[in-house]
Amino acid sequence: MGYGFGAFLLVLGLVLTNQADFAKSYVKDQLTEQKITFTPVAGLAAEEKQADCLVANAGQPLTTGKQAECYANEYIGLHVTEINGGKTYSESSGDARALQAKADAATAAAPNAPATLALEGQAAAAKGKVDSLFRGETLRGLLLTSYGFSIFGDRAQQAAYVAFAAALVLLLASIAGFVHAFTTTKNKYVVAPAHPSESGNASGGNGTDHPVEVPVKVDHPTLV
Repeated sequence: MGYGFGAFLLVLGLVLTNQADFAKSYVKDQLTEQKITFTPVAGLAAEEKQADCLVANAGQPLTTGKQAECYANEYIGLHVTEINGGKTYSESSGDARALQAKADAATAAAPNAPATLALEGQAAAAKGKVDSLFRGETLRGLLLTSYGFSIFGDRAQQAAYVAFAAALVLLLASIAGFVHAFTTTKNKYVVAPAHPSESGNASGGNGTDHPVEVPVKVDHPTLV
């Protein structure tokens, strides 16, 4: 039983290790293709320098899930909030559409009026902010997805270590059980004639029948 369950845990550990290695290599390959490099320390703004991970990874290529989390939250996340006063893509998109509708109406009514030209400029600026927010939030989401995938790989590796440890414990326990079974002296029984008084009792008390043989437990058979 111990050997069988230990073998199962060993196989489970190998499978989990394989999945952890796949997740690690997959995340690295995908992030490497993006060719993202952290800004050198000299190029970091004062707000960016407040993020320890941006300083620690400054000038390095982005290749790991942990780096992806840092870049997504501390770098992209910071600059995305600066695009349109902290508004998200969804909020900015709604404002831009409403502003474009006003610009279209003004253009239809008075295409060359100063107010119309001002509205068209505002609509174009709003659309540019929406595009920037879309690209920034999309990249941020992709990087965080890579980070989440890398976390699954880390958890799989931790589970593999636990499985290997449990398999080792069961293996050692099974070996100890076999050693104990083969080295411990087994009790044996030999047949010895009963005492005369016991013989008489066993034959009904007349003492004339054949002696009764009874088994005797011997703890050390080599002395018999």
